[in-house]
Amino acid sequence: MILSACATALGDASAEYGFAGLAVGVGVRTALASLWSISDEGTLGLMAEFYGALGSAHSRSGALRQAQLAMLQGQVSIVAGTLYGSDGQEIGYLSDLNVSGSWDFSHPAYWSGFSLIGNPW
Repeated sequence: MILSACATALGDASAEYGFAGLAVGVGVRTALASLWSISDEGTLGLMAEFYGALGSAHSRSGALRQAQLAMLQGQVSIVAGTLYGSDGQEIGYLSDLNVSGSWDFSHPAYWSGFSLIGNPW
């Protein structure tokens, strides 16, 4: 289960690991969730990379690692409103960001808040 909204892995005494912990507790094998408020634009890039890596990675945790490394290494960016993934693939166009210049998602704040809970395979 993918929970890409903000703080979906943040829980309390009654729900350890938040929504992700609840999902695993009721039988979901693996939940991918975030620990804090995360950028929508960065999340779009990370999720596109994660889903792309699922086919070639040996595990879900490996796919997350590949996606996070792509972000860290600056392979995911926004230029003139277009979000690009690794290998220069176009992920999407965000018209509201057309004049915002270039974005670099290498800072850990964009990608390190995501964690897998449950079975990594």
